[in-house]
Amino acid sequence: MQVVECRGKLFMVDCGEGAQLQMRRSGLSFNKMGHVFISHLHGDHCFGLIGMISTFGLLGRTATLHIYAPKELEDMLNRQMQMFCRDLGYEVVFHAVDTSRHAIIFEDRSMQVETIPLDHRMPTCGYIFREKPLLPHIRREMIDFYGIPTSQINNIKAGQDWTTADGEVIRNELLTTPADPPRAYAYCSDTAYIPTLHELLKGVTTLYHEATYADDNLPMAQKYHHSTARQAAQVAREARVGKLLLGHFSSRYDDENVLLREAQEVFPNTLLTREMLVFDV
Repeated sequence: MQVVECRGKLFMVDCGEGAQLQMRRSGLSFNKMGHVFISHLHGDHCFGLIGMISTFGLLGRTATLHIYAPKELEDMLNRQMQMFCRDLGYEVVFHAVDTSRHAIIFEDRSMQVETIPLDHRMPTCGYIFREKPLLPHIRREMIDFYGIPTSQINNIKAGQDWTTADGEVIRNELLTTPADPPRAYAYCSDTAYIPTLHELLKGVTTLYHEATYADDNLPMAQKYHHSTARQAAQVAREARVGKLLLGHFSSRYDDENVLLREAQEVFPNTLLTREMLVFDV
C-alpha cells in the first residue's frame, strides 16, 4: 500500500492486508482519503480493502469513496459489502479499469491519473499521478511597491499586466516568477520487464518500479512475470525520470542492498522503499 498526497488530498495505491493499521501509524487522515487505485487482484494488493471500507463506516464517514480496479473485483467487492458493510452511511463507487489501455481515468482541477498497462500473471496496470501546471508566484515586494490591491492578485497570477494610476503598464513578468514545474509520480506494480515501458513514463519526476529479484534470479523473474532491480533501473534511465524507488523485494534477500547496488550501476539516483518511509516527489 502507498499513499500519494497532492495539494492536501490523499490517494491510495493498492490496499493490502493491514492497510488501515499502517494509515493509523502514519497519522494520515481517513477523511482525506477519497480515491483508491488497485493494480491487480493478488491478495497482497487488495485484501485490506473490505476491512478499510468497513472501518470508514464505523468512524462515521459520509463522503463518497471511489474505487478504481480491474472489473473482476466489482462483483466480489459487492458481495463482501452486502455481507459485512450494510448501512455504511456513505457511498462506494466502483470504476472498472481496463488494464490493457493507457488512459486518463481520473481528473480534477489539480491533477490527473493515468493507467499504465503492465505484464503480470493476471490483468495488471500501474498508475501515473500527474500534477497540473501551477500558477506563477507573486513577487510580494513588487505588489507592495506598486500598491496593487489584493483583489487583483488572482488576475495577475492568470497573466494580466497592471496599469498604475498614471497609466504606466507594469508587465506581468515583473510582478511574478515562474511556477514550479508540475510533478508526476508513476507506480509500476508487479510486472515483467517491458522494453517499451519508458515511452509512457517520459516526464515523470519519481518512478516506483518493482524489483523482486536481482540478476542472480533472472529466470525466476521471467517465469513469474516480475522484474530485476537492473531492469527497473533500465526503465528509469530510458524514461529519464528524476528518481527511482525500488520495492516488492523477494524474501530470499536478507540484504536488500544487493538490489540497490545492482540498480545504481545503471541508474545512480535509486532508493529502496521501506514501511513508513516518506518520499518527496
